[in-house]
Amino acid sequence: MHFDQRTQRALRDVGLETDDLQAASEAIAEAVDADAAALEAFFERHETVYSDMDMAHSSADYPEHAVEYLDLTTHADELRGWLRFETWGVYVEDGRILDADEEYVELTLGPTVHDRVRFAADRGTLR
Repeated sequence: MHFDQRTQRALRDVGLETDDLQAASEAIAEAVDADAAALEAFFERHETVYSDMDMAHSSADYPEHAVEYLDLTTHADELRGWLRFETWGVYVEDGRILDADEEYVELTLGPTVHDRVRFAADRGTLR
């Protein structure tokens, strides 16, 4: 179960039983797995994506990135991995689907970027 002891105690205090906590924990883990699969599929579908990342070497409001791959692993409510572009890569600490129809996602990028970054299949979605 991924809930820490303090959270488990608080949830029990409001009436949840151990079985409820286990079910919630499993549902969260399944949701994280599904998000990871959807995020990887987004980057697999597109050779090029656009972002709202502030990049020192780009004057574009929404820079273009040539995608190599996104490789994610999950554990309970954690989603981590590596996003590789054509010439550089970055550690991923979390992510979510913002709009599946618009093909619009957000990742929390780790060292060197340290920010939440939105990615889309076209620049218009980011405006």
